[in-house]
Amino acid sequence: MLGACALALGAGAQPPPFNPWGDEVLYFVLIDRFADGDPSNNIRVERRNPGGWHGGDFKGLTQQLDELKDLGITALWINPVQRQQPRGMYAQAPAKMGLPEFQHEGFHGYWIEDFEGIDPHFGKLDDLKSLVAEAHRRGIKVLLDVVYNHTGYTSNVASRRTAGGESWVRIGEGNCEVAPVTCAVGGLPDLKTELPEVRDYVLGANLALAKSSGVDGFRLDTYKHLASEFWAEHRRRTRAELGPRFFLLAEFWGGSAQVLDPFFERDEVDAGFDFSFKGSCEGWVSGRGRSVAYAAYLRNRHQVRPGYVVAHYLSSHDEPMALGNLDGNRARFRVCAALQMTSLGLPVIYYGEEVARGGHEWPLNRNDMPWGERDIQPGKGVARDESMRAYYKALIQLRKERPALRRGDYTMLTQPPDAVLAFARRDAASGDQAIVLAHRDDRPASADVAVPASWPAGDARDALSGERFAIDSGRIKLQMAPTSVRVLVPAGN
Repeated sequence: MLGACALALGAGAQPPPFNPWGDEVLYFVLIDRFADGDPSNNIRVERRNPGGWHGGDFKGLTQQLDELKDLGITALWINPVQRQQPRGMYAQAPAKMGLPEFQHEGFHGYWIEDFEGIDPHFGKLDDLKSLVAEAHRRGIKVLLDVVYNHTGYTSNVASRRTAGGESWVRIGEGNCEVAPVTCAVGGLPDLKTELPEVRDYVLGANLALAKSSGVDGFRLDTYKHLASEFWAEHRRRTRAELGPRFFLLAEFWGGSAQVLDPFFERDEVDAGFDFSFKGSCEGWVSGRGRSVAYAAYLRNRHQVRPGYVVAHYLSSHDEPMALGNLDGNRARFRVCAALQMTSLGLPVIYYGEEVARGGHEWPLNRNDMPWGERDIQPGKGVARDESMRAYYKALIQLRKERPALRRGDYTMLTQPPDAVLAFARRDAASGDQAIVLAHRDDRPASADVAVPASWPAGDARDALSGERFAIDSGRIKLQMAPTSVRVLVPAGN
């Protein structure tokens, strides 16, 4: 239980010095699928079952923090960690995968049985506190996924009633397209958070966990399925009890800078997921649509309210993975990774993307972290692409070094031929600037772009390859290799 004794334990190491979340690189981990550091908590582990527990835990993730630090990530998002419903739910995997019916457990964390307890598969509260403290020691913030909308299918919370006899939940009610706040998402018992008793319970449990563990913020699950009044109260309490810098990232399905703006205007959250980035990049690198249209899309992403952040990703636990959508074409995937790291917002890496983790549609978009020959379960022996990881590492380092890539403005550049995308980023505060060129075709192309008037005198340098290019009469002419990206910066810095 997360009561006074748990709170007295404190939050461990102090959080890293404050850095704007738009400057961070966020890494999302499904704990059970990442690394097994404590075999003693491997309760009902069935690694051949794609819906079962596989053994990853807090200790395993803590042991691999140096792996993430070396990659360059600065923030870690972990799935909900409260006690999950007991065994007993079944689901049918997509028939086209050739998978038999499997036992579907709450390894993902979204089927909460007890909001006031930690699931023993992940470890104990002290293990979570140690994970957060060790992450902070490495300059990594920790974002905890929390659920307010629903419980697990068989949760004991679903049997509770108010003093007046009203059930705490709605069972199987409503159409989520018509009544998103009062529907039962996925058939899960819908918490009646409009009732003060229910609202206070789920708010108190999640805030107590944040206090005791020392996390730096929440990822808010199923944001559109709770009323704005709830989120206003949530914002007031998190600021009062967890501090003004406690970060709130909303999962509003279908979100974009424009869709999220009403929530930003009401200051309910600090950030929201940009659901448009993934499909837009997959479409462009696959040859769908003109480059000028995609360039305009990237420009429109900058229409986010000042002081708020959109988080963009390529893969998630709820959608088919980008590499699978691209039919395993790693060159195209690399182009999208580069565009993610050179675009405005908070880039989110889904665990294992950086080593070309396999898997595509659910449930295989939640498979094990590949560890190759390293003696780390559950993904020991699963092949990983170290060259992809090196590429990600270089992109992340470049993003850290160049303020223009993190928070600069955006200028579309002329880009003949159409297969080449070109845009410029400039950070007015530092004067830093860069030109991004992305080529989607599988044959070489010549690019001829005009540099912005603010570009300093002298040559340009590709920050990824080190090659230098002359600027002649305000233009840069260069060759683009098949399916490639260049990030040009002034050669003098």
